[in-house]
Amino acid sequence: MTLTRTRLHGGRYEGVLTAPDMPPVIEAVHMERVIGTADIGTGDGKNRFHVGFDLPGAVLSDGVQVVSLRSAADGEVLDRITLMAGTPLDEDLRAEIALLRAELDLLKRAFRRHCTETGED
Repeated sequence: MTLTRTRLHGGRYEGVLTAPDMPPVIEAVHMERVIGTADIGTGDGKNRFHVGFDLPGAVLSDGVQVVSLRSAADGEVLDRITLMAGTPLDEDLRAEIALLRAELDLLKRAFRRHCTETGED
């Protein structure tokens, strides 16, 4: 069984499920809690089914949030939706950029020192 994401648009996940027989119930799990079930429709071929799920607004919050789409029958995770938002994320990115700038300055100084020592420009 394979679930392939086709798009995430307007808070709606869409994908195509390839399954050997009837598709299982697909549940969405956030923070180890089932938050809903996916809609499963007929597909464009044998053993292919369209899958859709509207993400609830409750999963949108600061930091990194992961929603897993899994088979209700055996718990196999078929796909994951990762959402990143908010102030904590901005602070993490600013810290990473500051670290990259410091490393770049260190490399520039080392390169200039190397050029001075070897007499090359």
